[in-house]
Amino acid sequence: MDGILALAAENLISPIILFFALGFAAAFARSDLSVPEAVAKGLSLYLLLAIGFKGGASVAAHGVDATLIMSLLAGLVLSFVLPFVAFGLLRMITGLSVIDAAAVAAHYGSISIVTFVTASSVLTAAGLVFEGYMVAVAAVMEAPAILSALWLVARAGRPATGSHGGSGRGLDAELLREILLNGSIVLLIGAFAIGAITGQEGLARIEAFIVAPFQGVLCLFLLDMGLVAGRGLRDTRGLLRPGLLAFGILMPLTGATLGLVAGGLLGLSVGGIMLMMTVSASASYIAVPAAMRVALPEANPAIYLTLALGITFPFNLTIGIPIYLAVAKVIFGG
Repeated sequence: MDGILALAAENLISPIILFFALGFAAAFARSDLSVPEAVAKGLSLYLLLAIGFKGGASVAAHGVDATLIMSLLAGLVLSFVLPFVAFGLLRMITGLSVIDAAAVAAHYGSISIVTFVTASSVLTAAGLVFEGYMVAVAAVMEAPAILSALWLVARAGRPATGSHGGSGRGLDAELLREILLNGSIVLLIGAFAIGAITGQEGLARIEAFIVAPFQGVLCLFLLDMGLVAGRGLRDTRGLLRPGLLAFGILMPLTGATLGLVAGGLLGLSVGGIMLMMTVSASASYIAVPAAMRVALPEANPAIYLTLALGITFPFNLTIGIPIYLAVAKVIFGG
């Protein structure tokens, strides 16, 4: 245990995590520090392009094998299963309605790509290699959780209703299209495909753009995310009862444990196992909220957004990622 805590503390002291903490603290202090929305959007596009392209180039060098295919299947299974775990935990320790609990659960079966990018950068800074195709695993985990959440609502006999009594859309072709064509997913998968097609030669051509500046861009982006998360938590503190606060921390730890087991069974590297833990512990705050507004309009967005972005996201970046890395290293070596 002492070894895990020491490693976790060591990994907390990194520029990317400290810049997030700076933004979070500035928001609570009501500083006027801000990152223009257009700049923040550009930073997110850059990060998605860079991580996707590097992942695709790594797959080209690695080749498609059984471990890659099994890792993708494991990601799909985890994304389907985690909402059921989250739903059961929510119903046990909170007083949320079925619809609110299902909406929250969907977020915890999907992933936060920013959390994944941060974890990848922590591994790089620590000098640990990891399977490049983990970015593909993250991509396939974006949408399945939404299906699980809608099934939970249907099973409870509680069809979604709009704020004026009308029916929600449920899962129709248009919603599926919106989920699959979400901009972040399109760019991530598209950059991954381009990286896989062009391989290491393509990476060498644009290395100066997507490798050297990456850490600095991530620091600025996480400064902005810290500001967003801090303001959201500051403005909704009265909404979060003890049970919800506990869930926001317990669920990522539960997901990380399942990711640890999955990564170990797959025989992934220490870095790969840590990334599997991270994606299993993260919560979506982009793709799933957009889907929930359409599919479950009765659900309260203040609850699921505050939990995902105000509690779990900061927890993972400041405490979770260092712990996941420390646990993976202690158990599997490296």
